[in-house]
Amino acid sequence: MDIKKLKILAAGDIHGDTRHAMKLADQAEKDNVDLVVLCGDLTYQESSTEGIIGPFINKNKKVILIPGNHETVATADFLAELYGATNLHGYSIKHKDVGLFGCGGANIGLFQLGEDEIFELIKKGYDRIKDSKTKILVTHVHPSGSLMEKFSNIFPGSDGVRKAIDVFKPDILLCSHVHEAEGIEEMIGNTKVINVGKKGKIIDI
Repeated sequence: MDIKKLKILAAGDIHGDTRHAMKLADQAEKDNVDLVVLCGDLTYQESSTEGIIGPFINKNKKVILIPGNHETVATADFLAELYGATNLHGYSIKHKDVGLFGCGGANIGLFQLGEDEIFELIKKGYDRIKDSKTKILVTHVHPSGSLMEKFSNIFPGSDGVRKAIDVFKPDILLCSHVHEAEGIEEMIGNTKVINVGKKGKIIDI
């Protein structure tokens, strides 16, 4: 029996660029994706919230988002409620047999979290989807000890995210945050870590 795959368009670091959001929405429609996953820094320091989520909703796409270090959970909640999207921060959803769980924010910036808090928020989401066949962790910040750390002296990787990889062993981790590391993929244990960046990535599950 041919089981339909899950197709995701994942992107981050849009920083209020409405023209780019429309371009990504066009790509989501063209590639007929099932889910759009936005890995934080949707705004630039809490401003420019308009025109970021709407283009995807106008294409009838289901949107999952998390806050980055440029917006608070309250802003992410506001955008999610306004557009009927899902804020995955400390939360999880199941789509087909794929479980997605996540944590926004970072260990630096406007929306800053401690490493223990990052891990506990990820755990909270994981507990609800731990029986899913495929598990996808969505964060804004990259894990410590990853290649992405080498691209920036300013943005350290997260020990909390790294611990979550080691403990929960997700199949895929989607993140953004370090612009210079956009598009980098690496394996940490059995987890494929992808910096989806502003350009975005199509992921087939």
